[in-house]
Amino acid sequence: MFAVVLLAGAIMAKFERRTLGDYGLPWHQAFRGRFWQGAAVGFAGISALLGAMRATGVFHVDSIALHGGAVLKYAILWGLVFLAVALFEEFGFRGYVVFTLATGIGFWPAALASSLVFGYVHYGNQGETWLGAFNAGIVGLLFCLMLRRTGDLWFAIGFHTAWDWAESYFYGVPDSGELVTGHLMNVSFSGPQWLTGGTVGPEGSWLCTALLVVLGLILLAWLRQVKYPRVKAVEPAMSLS
Repeated sequence: MFAVVLLAGAIMAKFERRTLGDYGLPWHQAFRGRFWQGAAVGFAGISALLGAMRATGVFHVDSIALHGGAVLKYAILWGLVFLAVALFEEFGFRGYVVFTLATGIGFWPAALASSLVFGYVHYGNQGETWLGAFNAGIVGLLFCLMLRRTGDLWFAIGFHTAWDWAESYFYGVPDSGELVTGHLMNVSFSGPQWLTGGTVGPEGSWLCTALLVVLGLILLAWLRQVKYPRVKAVEPAMSLS
């Protein structure tokens, strides 16, 4: 799926006399500092969420599920899977689409429209709830903020990859209602759904909503400069019109 949206973006970049970097995916920045910063924040974010659940007594680590070579095997395999997921979802929802909408209606209206669709798509997942889908939409806005303040999608891709990897593989909790095979820990939840997330997993909890708001405030204080979209990236479309 990432290959499909990447090809479509490359075709439009050729037609519009732009680059994939103008749409938020500059390859010369791939897996450099911003990616790893995002990965660190993503891992810390899901860890903080589960830590808060542990502190309230609703999240429990029961045992280790993997041993020996299986630990490294599944860590690598799920890392590759969630990197592909992050690349697809970030460029598919916040690449060409957000750039093009932003040239017409402005960045934040475009970001809101993209995030609404992102949340709605997640509502179709097995075990998803309205709160889980709502939080997915808030995450979409958070990713748009990362794009806006860093200048490209690599911070968001790192965050997205690490959050999903830690959630599904490392901690072994449901992600949008889905529990993967080959997770590191056996865990359990007890308590009200508004704290545990119910069938959704941690992303369906009001604690997740609060965490996302806090993360947004931290990013606003940390990344102060608006870097996207670049003025020069918009100029070709203006000249073509």
